[in-house]
Amino acid sequence: MRRTASLVLLALAVFCAALSPLLRWYAYPRLAKIPPDEYQTAVLEAAPATLLDYGTMKPRKVPKISIVQTLRGNVAAAEKVGRTTGRDVVVWDALSYVEGPDGKMVSRIPERYVFDAHSQEPVHSGGEHVDGDAVRRDGIEFKWPFLTEKRDYRYFDAQTRTSAPIHYKGTRTFRGLEVYYFEQTVPWTKVPLPKTMPVDGVTPEAVRKAGTSRWYTTKRMFWVEPTTGAPVNGEEIHREELRGGTLLGDRDKVTVFAGHVKMREDYIEHTVDLVSSQRQLILLLTRYLPWGLLTLGGGLFALALWLEARGRRPAPAAE
Repeated sequence: MRRTASLVLLALAVFCAALSPLLRWYAYPRLAKIPPDEYQTAVLEAAPATLLDYGTMKPRKVPKISIVQTLRGNVAAAEKVGRTTGRDVVVWDALSYVEGPDGKMVSRIPERYVFDAHSQEPVHSGGEHVDGDAVRRDGIEFKWPFLTEKRDYRYFDAQTRTSAPIHYKGTRTFRGLEVYYFEQTVPWTKVPLPKTMPVDGVTPEAVRKAGTSRWYTTKRMFWVEPTTGAPVNGEEIHREELRGGTLLGDRDKVTVFAGHVKMREDYIEHTVDLVSSQRQLILLLTRYLPWGLLTLGGGLFALALWLEARGRRPAPAAE
């Protein structure tokens, strides 16, 4: 009876030991992915800020501007790209909408971001663009990969339509979560004018004909929860200028926008709560179940050996 029990325990120990790496290295890479119908909204604010009044072409101080960033999963587009590429693909139709203190539009920049649902690597299909201009992304945008590493990544900048390193600057604690802090500085760069301007009659074509160009620089900061790869906070120290041309009169340049952009407090709290719950699901597949099964397998193996050893002890001699 003991021998049968020890064989059963040994079989269970082997099963647990075999299942442990399968969960971590086979199941996890296939199960951990961004859903194609993801929908996210975040509101960021710069308070105070400097904003160009296009009526007078003079910058003015304003108490606050708001930036509403929306990411909407396009399921139909993702399925179409998935059929042509043979990959699990996510298509995000994004919109960055900036409004002034009076609620009127300052700028409106749509994007389409196509990426691998598992690795977050860009997929160059499905019409990726920024403000209608076709782009070919190199590196990540909006989200880091699952199980983010302590290293630099390439991050796509929508204003310049180019990618550059975003640097890992250390591990920090943010709202009770261990996060990786990343930082990127984009130097002054000439960038395209938005296709939708805030004032009727002022068009990108008119601005270009006047010989005026738009320039931009920013310092970008992210606090990223490494298990999910999700930023739980983001900030930018952002500046835009118009330079040259007859539009500015005798001035060489004029500030279009300047401010320290921060995520609004209620959206930080919501994001931290959401990421904390999603983090547990990933840890279940990468840590809790694999290590738990390995520990259980080791315990069952030891118990099987103990029962086998007891079963082989010689019976005590009869008196």
